[in-house]
Amino acid sequence: MNSKNLIQNLLFTSAVFAASSAHAADTPPKVVQQFLGKYCLECHDADVQKGDRAFDAFALPLKSVNELIEARDIIDQLTLKEMPPKKADQPKDDERIAMIRALRDGTVAAHAKFQTTGSRTVMRRLSSREYENTLAVLFGRRVDTLGLTADFPKEKTTEHMDTIGKSLVTSGFLVDQYFQSANRLVETRLGKPAMEPKDWKFNSHFVQYEELSGSHKSAFNYRYLNLYEQPNTDTRQGGYGHIEDFLKGVPVSGLYDLEVEATALHRDTHYDPAIFGIDFSEPFILGVVPGDVTKGHIHYPQAIEPLLASAVVPDNTPTWFKFRVWLEAGQTPRFIFPNGPFESRASVVTINKRYKDEFKDDVGSSGVGRAHILKEGKLPHIRISEIKIHGPVPEKPGSAEEVAVFGKDGFQETRALDQLHAFAEKAYRRPLTDADRQPIHVLYDKRIAEKASPRQAALDAVKLILCSPSFLYLSEITDESAKALKPHDLTTRLSFALWATPPDEALLASAKSSKLTQDAELKKQIERMLADERLSGFVNGFLDSWLNLRDLGGMPPPRENYRAYYAEDLPTSMKTEARLFFRDLLKNNGSVAQFIDCEHTFVDKKLAKLYELPEAKTLRLADGFKKVNLKGNTHRGGLLGMAAVLTVSANGVETSPVTRGVWVSENILGIPPPPPPDVVPAIDPDVSGATTIRDRLAKHRADAACAECHRKIDPLGFSLETFDPIGHWRSTYPKPKKAKDAPKIDTTGEFTSGETYADFASFKKIIHETRADHFTRHLIRQLLTYTTGRTMELNDDFIIDQLHEKVKTRGLGLKTLMVECLMSEVFRSR
Repeated sequence: MNSKNLIQNLLFTSAVFAASSAHAADTPPKVVQQFLGKYCLECHDADVQKGDRAFDAFALPLKSVNELIEARDIIDQLTLKEMPPKKADQPKDDERIAMIRALRDGTVAAHAKFQTTGSRTVMRRLSSREYENTLAVLFGRRVDTLGLTADFPKEKTTEHMDTIGKSLVTSGFLVDQYFQSANRLVETRLGKPAMEPKDWKFNSHFVQYEELSGSHKSAFNYRYLNLYEQPNTDTRQGGYGHIEDFLKGVPVSGLYDLEVEATALHRDTHYDPAIFGIDFSEPFILGVVPGDVTKGHIHYPQAIEPLLASAVVPDNTPTWFKFRVWLEAGQTPRFIFPNGPFESRASVVTINKRYKDEFKDDVGSSGVGRAHILKEGKLPHIRISEIKIHGPVPEKPGSAEEVAVFGKDGFQETRALDQLHAFAEKAYRRPLTDADRQPIHVLYDKRIAEKASPRQAALDAVKLILCSPSFLYLSEITDESAKALKPHDLTTRLSFALWATPPDEALLASAKSSKLTQDAELKKQIERMLADERLSGFVNGFLDSWLNLRDLGGMPPPRENYRAYYAEDLPTSMKTEARLFFRDLLKNNGSVAQFIDCEHTFVDKKLAKLYELPEAKTLRLADGFKKVNLKGNTHRGGLLGMAAVLTVSANGVETSPVTRGVWVSENILGIPPPPPPDVVPAIDPDVSGATTIRDRLAKHRADAACAECHRKIDPLGFSLETFDPIGHWRSTYPKPKKAKDAPKIDTTGEFTSGETYADFASFKKIIHETRADHFTRHLIRQLLTYTTGRTMELNDDFIIDQLHEKVKTRGLGLKTLMVECLMSEVFRSR
């Protein structure tokens, strides 16, 4: 057993008392004083203060919260053997253990002393994603087609978390946006005029984007609507197909039946496949998204364009497809080619250069003309020849919104206030009080007095409910003086923590019976919710926060260097891998140590190709994601081998051990490095590529102000240099211009605690063997932070330690860990 394992085994067992007979008789204050004097004060006294730390006045008992924080920091440094530095005299294991024990006893005593500072969650509002999720539940249908939060201010986060109360501020502008959103939602969905279904048919005048117009008139006289590329390209030449004679869109919001006759053409083209940047072994896909001519260019991406439907299009055979889609008033269906060529204009220019001798007609001097290609050539595309639209389709017994808001019998004038009370109770997620009912009554009566119809008065009252603080905030009815949450408050916290939606009937019934505050019932509900598909609300939100996957794509790589990143929509696949991996560990109660290293992951065809896995040869896009075995694969395994993590920890253009090292320190070990001092010089770039980032870092660390932090950060990133900015494995950096060879990547490193590694696999092994406890405690901290809506404070450390020890004795299962966190005092308290 190495000394590190010895420390870990002894810290939490009675054997620590016998660790050293030489120190057994010493009092904790004396142990601390002697240890600091022997190993620390040379660098950390009042005169030197290396790293801005001075320990000459540090002593037990701890007298302030700052000293308590400092004691915890010393414990971490000694546990990781990062202090004293390697070049200094090293304490023996028994000295180190005695010091850690003395400090831990001291922090326990101080915790009781300072506990009155409290740790409470600030009452917080719904985040934008929780707001839309909640409206979708309350109204019984998706609301993303409305883009209700499109103009909301960007959410502020704390440590990448978007659930923290102190960050979710409400401005006057946001309040106005809430009123506008409520008005739009209610009037569009519940206030729309009754309309008999209509039919529209289009089989001509398919005018397309300006650059395509001349070619389409010449080749087809606008007979066909063609899709030439994937949506959201740089040049936008045929990524969105609209109906020129239906720009005003549908007259009212509702369900509409689309019938589309489409054909996939020239998937067997003889042109070089590299021109198009797509996988021609896969069939072409047709998608439907909404468009609004008043919201921007109809041929360009728009803020509101969720995928409404999709289908695989057969080759060379005109085929009718039927879709039932939801369109808002004024929206027109647009057609997209999700797995289409990377960029149509570039492919046309290349074809005109390389294959000009194949055409009878002149290719022209512009290089972008395509009429001759459409007539004579084999340009891959999807051709739409006819479109039929029917709707709005009647719903029985009534629209989903009508039933969700007013009940299965719809609005009843004689029961209007009762119906409004029932809706408000769902919206407020608790029983109503007289104070809740009064404004609803007042507004309803006022609108009736103003000669509004009873239904319109009720709709205005619904808008009032949706703008109430009781709806917009996760309000607490628990008494201010109480610590434990009352059942309905606990219900709301639990539901938004795990589903990012309001509580369902089963959870509300548990709260109403007051059983939810009992351990057995709470555990039963937690386990039920963890097994529900709605858990995706937690998985997606938590991984976006903990791993900062929300920023994936925020600094994308250059299109010309990383075509597949865009052409294959790799960011979506990257996020899906992380989410499926998390859910699999949760379902099977797998050890959280598998986040550090694991012998399986989940990939689709696109990721299998990026990872160079054997499954790339057998997987099809239609197969979706598959669990794959990574045993013996030294390139992947665990979070650090996932493209999502490797991409979000790069800057898109190049990689850096510093950037990735900081990411590992913050997100895996939970140790945020201090910001660099103002005097630290920037790392000189080398645009010529003559030196590697490692060479430049060595020069950078020669500065004493830089060395202190970089000696801890850089070793966490060196091995990750073997991955490029989107997570593809490499052994060399890109070859510099005019250079004979590409620079090789040095994946070796040494931790400040002395462990050395040769490559990515041995780096992960060190993390797993020596820093797994740090990782697990950090994961617990992140889970509690995300689910409670507040950052963890010093007083929470002791509960976190207790949770860690409890879960550790039970195998470190992720499900066990989550259940214990959600049943903890921290989660169940105000």
